[in-house]
Parts: sequence; structure tokens; C-alpha cells
Amino acid sequence: MNRRDAFLQLVLARIREFYREPHALFWVYGFPLMLAGILGWAFASARPVPPTIDVEQSEVAEIERKIVQSLSDEGMKVGVFAKAAAEKRLSHGQTDLIVVPKADGFAYRFDPARAESALARRWVDATLVRATVGDQVPKATDDTLSKPGTRYIDFLMPGLIGMNIMGGGLFGIGFVLVDFRVRKLFKRMMATPIHRGDFLLSMFASRLIFLFPEMFVMLLFARLAFGVPIEGSYLLLAAIIFLGAFSFAGIGLLLGCRTEKTEVMSGFINLVMIPSYLLSGIFFAPTRYPAAVQPLIQSLPLTQLNESLREVFRGEDISVVGWRLAILAAWGVICFLLALRLFKWN
Repeated sequence: MNRRDAFLQLVLARIREFYREPHALFWVYGFPLMLAGILGWAFASARPVPPTIDVEQSEVAEIERKIVQSLSDEGMKVGVFAKAAAEKRLSHGQTDLIVVPKADGFAYRFDPARAESALARRWVDATLVRATVGDQVPKATDDTLSKPGTRYIDFLMPGLIGMNIMGGGLFGIGFVLVDFRVRKLFKRMMATPIHRGDFLLSMFASRLIFLFPEMFVMLLFARLAFGVPIEGSYLLLAAIIFLGAFSFAGIGLLLGCRTEKTEVMSGFINLVMIPSYLLSGIFFAPTRYPAAVQPLIQSLPLTQLNESLREVFRGEDISVVGWRLAILAAWGVICFLLALRLFKWN
């Protein structure tokens, strides 16, 4: 056999090996098509979604009523709230812009660092200008937010921390399990009296040793670089980080307890991470999605982890985040028990 024929046979062997693996076909062709279909369905609409606007309660009732009517006619979601409630909703990502009625016009309160808020400001301004054609155009001023706790960075940082905890659990535990199996290290462990429950718990414990210094560095950086405040209990914050790590460690263990190839494990990890990136409120509030999908979104562990972190950053206590922590703990316990039952050494 000459060199060219040998090369062709190697190529054909690799092609046959690939097409004889149904899971490989799914992750290479099926999963990208499924993801493209879901995202295309969600974002195919050519018409931009109208923003959510809060109108601050004021003594200028007539101007307030006209603002609400004009924005509602444009299809925007409009609500009237007291100043403190409106600012809280803005900091939580539940609204894009606050309109403050005044005797001589109105003011816009928003964070210019948020793209949707900057867009909402222009959309609302154009709507209100059109609504006053023929009259004197009211004066509009910008009241941009710069106070720590109300900015977009204060919303974003807990999401980035949650994303990091998720990645550490899936890659730092699940992927490592599969790598052990690929390198035949489990066969050596089978010759020892080690219990598989102890082995799985040791994976989680070792992850925690690296996790807490990592979280300390991220929180310190957020505080020093951006002035992100933590108004709640540090003990409760540590408990949330622990339960988040436990939850995703359990998922990582479950995904890797029987998987035999790193390519398949990469697909499993993407199957968990990509929907979480899109739905769990890392970069914007999950309440942006329709009510029909909210039960699914609220059942995701990253949603509860991100929202718990944000609420503690804002000063909330265990009475507010307790139910979220229960969901995180349930994910961890159920996945760990399933992984313990299904785990195989070879």
C-alpha cells in the first residue's frame, strides 16, 4: 500500500468511527440545529419588544396621567410606583427606565451603561414629543444613576459570580471524572478499598478548597474596582456560594458518572450551560421572558443562585432567599444521590 492509499484509509476509518457513534452525530448536527431553532424562534421577530417603563408618583397628576396614556398607546408596559419602589425595580432589572413627572416637563432616571435603558430613554422621549405636537414641548432632563447598588454593574456582578460557580462545578468535577475514566485511573482505584461515596464527596470537597479563595478574589475585585456593595450578611453569602457549588457539583457528578468520552461530556456540559446562560439572568433579569416559561426558568439552579446572590447584595435576609436555597439544595441532593447510584468505575 502506497502512502496515498494509507492516508485515504485513515480518513475513511475516522469517518466510519464518527458515524458509528449516535451521540456524536447528535452533538455535531442535532444540538446546533436545535439551538439555532430555539434562538431563531425567540428572536426572529423583526419588531423590537417595547420597553418596561415605571412612572414615578408625583403631585403633578395631569402630566402623570398623560405620560402613562401616551406610553401605553405605544405598546409599552407602564406602571406607576413610588420613588423607592421604582428605583428598587430598576436596580433589580425589572424595568428599563423611570419617568419622573415635573411641573415643567419630566426627567428620565436610568443607568446609561445598560443598552436597553439607553434605548428606552430615546424611545420614550420620541413618544412623548410626538404626543405633545401642537403644544409646547415639555422640558426633559436626564437623571443618570451612579449610586452603588443601583447601577448595571451591581446587577451584573452576582450573575458573573454565579456563572463562575456553575462552570467550576461542571468542568472542575464532571469533566475531571470523565478524564479519569479515559486515562484508566479508575481501574487503579478499584484495587483499593475506597468507597465510591467517599470518592465523590472528595471531589466536591477539593472543589470547595479552590472555590472560596476564588470567590473572595472576585468579591474583593468587584468592591475595589467598581465599588459594588454587599449590604447583606456575609455568612448568608457564604452559605449561598456553598449551596450553589454543591448544586452544580451534583449536576457535574451526575453527568460524568457514566460518560466515557470527553467529547460527549463537552456536549452534556453545553446542554446545561447554554440554556442557563440564556435564561437564568446573568446579563439581564429573567423576568424579561414570557410568563409561560417562568416556571421553567425558576426551576433552573443558576436562576436561583443568581437571584439569591443579588438579594443578599441588596441587604435581604434568609426569610427572602430561603426558598431559593431550598431549590439549590434539592438539586444538589438529588443529583448526588443519583450519581452515587449510577456511578461506575470502568
